Order: sequence, then structure tokens, then C-alpha cells
Amino acid sequence: MRQKLVKWLLIVLGTAFLGVMLVLPLATVLVYALRQGWETFSQAITEEYAIKALNLTLLATFITVIINTTFGVFAAWAISKFQFRGKQVLTALIDIPFSISPIIAGLVFILVFGRIGWAYPLLEAWNIKIVFALPGIVLATIFVTFPFVSRELIPLMEAQGSDEEEAAALMGAKGLLIFRKVTLPHIKWGLLYGVILCTARALGEFGAVSVVSGHLRGQTNTLPLHVEILFNEFKLTAAFAVSSILVLIAVIILILRNIVEYRVKREER
Repeated sequence: MRQKLVKWLLIVLGTAFLGVMLVLPLATVLVYALRQGWETFSQAITEEYAIKALNLTLLATFITVIINTTFGVFAAWAISKFQFRGKQVLTALIDIPFSISPIIAGLVFILVFGRIGWAYPLLEAWNIKIVFALPGIVLATIFVTFPFVSRELIPLMEAQGSDEEEAAALMGAKGLLIFRKVTLPHIKWGLLYGVILCTARALGEFGAVSVVSGHLRGQTNTLPLHVEILFNEFKLTAAFAVSSILVLIAVIILILRNIVEYRVKREER
């Protein structure tokens, strides 16, 4: 009886906590977004700057996910399948974005590529613009998100071992064929899970991007930055309407993540 009481108490407390911390804020966003009617909501999300901010966010996220997926696979393969000097250093470097504030990361890019940075004269000579432009936004987003894919793959590839790859190599298979036919089938769901986490983090990135973007409306404002501008201008309904786009994307990503988790658990059985 006492165990059942404790169990249900924990369930109620956990559910209440999730309701207050997650469900209630999301519901509030939707309520405020629609409180002035569908027409106002539609105008806010189809407004020129909102569309440009959404397009920039999706473009930066797409580039980031492609680069981080490539890096994550290569890094996980090197760390889990080979022994080399500096392996622990590489592993530690991958975790750096988890321990550094995104705002600090943005400031670092300003100090390197901005007007006061040591790389600025070279960039100016080649007419390359990093800070306050798309490349800076992409670099900042890559920095804060690149551990997600590799951190999902490293434990999987270490658990898999290298016996199957070595057997395939002895039979004459080359590196890319070994990866595609032997390694990838074992890690495909973990890879997809890491890509989903990377995508979710990239879409919502604010701190580092806020520093390097320059807040140029219609040019370097991502969707989270556009929401901040609307909120600072006291356009609360428009801010919540645009926020609802991010909420919708987050829900879709959550559904995809749960599908991947379900497939992983089913294959483990």
C-alpha cells in the first residue's frame, strides 16, 4: 500500500511539474497568439520580415545539420574505431560547447572575425563578410550544436566494436563500402536521433546568433531574434504568433524523436 502511494505521488508530482514547466507555457503561447483572431495571427506570420526570418532560420539550420552530421560521423568513427594520440583531447574538445555559454561563443567569433579581430584584414582584402552576415550565423549555430550527432554515435559505435569492419576489410571491402554496408545499419537510428536533436537546437539558437547577427531586420534576423524584436516593440500578439511557428516545429520534432526512440527500442528487443 505504501509503495503504491509513493508511486502515485511521484507520478502526480512529475505530471504537475511537466504541466507547469512545459504544457502551460506552450498553451499560453497559442492562446496569446490567437487572442486577437485568426486574421491578426495570419498577418503576423506572413509579414515580410517574419517570412525572411523563417527562411534564414531554415537555411542556417539546414547548413548546420549537414556540416555537423558529416563531422559527427567522422569524429565518432575515428574515436570509436581507431587508436591514436590525442584521442582524449579530441573527445574533450567535442564537449566544449556544452560547457561554454552561447553568448561567449558569439563574442569569440566577434573577436576573431569582427572589425577588432585578427582575421578581419584578411577577410576585408578578400571581400569576405563573416560577422553580421549568414556565415557568422551559421558558424555560431554550428559551434553550439556540433556535439549532438557525435555524442549520439560514439557510444553506439564503441558498443558495436570493430570485428565486423575488420572482417569486411579482410574480404576486400573498401572504407566507404564498409561504412555503408556494415557500420551504417547499426547506427542509423542513433544517427537520425542525433540529427533531430541537432535540428531542434539549431532552430531555437538565440545567444550566439544574437551576438554575431547584428540584428539587421530582414537580413540577419533569425526567427528567435525576430520574436525578441517584436516583444521589445510591445507587439505581443505578433511576437506570440511568430513564436507559435517555433512551437509547431518543436512539436513535430518531438513526434519524430519519439518515433525514432520507439524504433530503436523495438529493434533492441
